[in-house]
Amino acid sequence: MRLQDRVAVVTGGGSGIGLASVRRLASEGAKVVVADIDVQTGKAAADEVNGLFVRTDVTDREQVEALFQSAVDTYGSLDIAFNNAGISPPEDESILNTEPDVWQKVQTVNVNSVYLCCKAAIPHMQRQGKGSIINTASFVAVMGAATSQISYSASKGAVLSMTRELGVQFAREGIRINALCPGPVNTPLLKELFASDSERAQRRLVHVPMGRFAEPEEIAAAVAFLASDDSSYMTASSFLVDGGISSAYVTPL
Repeated sequence: MRLQDRVAVVTGGGSGIGLASVRRLASEGAKVVVADIDVQTGKAAADEVNGLFVRTDVTDREQVEALFQSAVDTYGSLDIAFNNAGISPPEDESILNTEPDVWQKVQTVNVNSVYLCCKAAIPHMQRQGKGSIINTASFVAVMGAATSQISYSASKGAVLSMTRELGVQFAREGIRINALCPGPVNTPLLKELFASDSERAQRRLVHVPMGRFAEPEEIAAAVAFLASDDSSYMTASSFLVDGGISSAYVTPL
C-alpha cells in the first residue's frame, strides 16, 4: 500500500498500459481519476476501482485543466499524474509515405497532450510542495527503427526531452518528473499491428533479448514504482522497461 490515500490521474486509462496502471495504482491504495476519450472503456475502468471517470480530449486545454481540477475538487489533492494517452496510427510510417496531416495529428496527441497535462498538473503540485509526474515516452525515443513510425518516434523523443527539462526545473520544489520508456507491449495496438503486418511485427520481436513483448501489468509495476516514494531520488530520468532491447547488439538464440 505504497500509495495509500494518494490521488492519481491516469490519461488513456481505459485500455492497455493505462488500464493496467489504473488497476495497479488502486491496488496500492491510490484514489484514481481515469481520463479517456472513450466513455465506455474509461468509465468501466473507473468503476472497477471505485474511482472517478472524466471524459477528456487531452489535446484540449480547457478539458485538461478541468480534469486535474476535478481530481483536486473530488479528492483534495493531486499526487500522481500519469500522462499516458497517445496514438500510433497505421498511416504513420516511413517519412516518404507519412503525410503532413498524419504527422501533425500524432504530434498533437502525443506531444501537445503531455505539455498540456504537465502545464495543468504542476501548479497543483507546487501548492502542496510535492508530486510525481510520469510521462509515457518509448524505447524508440533512444534508438532508431528501420520499420519506421516517423511521427510517433519523433513525438516520443520530444516527450523525453520535455520531461528531462521539467524534471530539472522543478526538482527543488518536491516535484519529480520522469519519462517511462516501455518496449513493445502486448496491447490491442500491438495486436492490431501483428494482424495487419506479421513481417513487420516479427522484425520487432527478433530484437528483444527476452524473446517476448512486455505485458501491460509489467509496465504498470514500473508506473507504481515511479509514483511511489521508492523512487524518491529519481527525477528527469528516462526509465527504460524494454526487455533489454536498447542495450542489445546481438540477441540470444
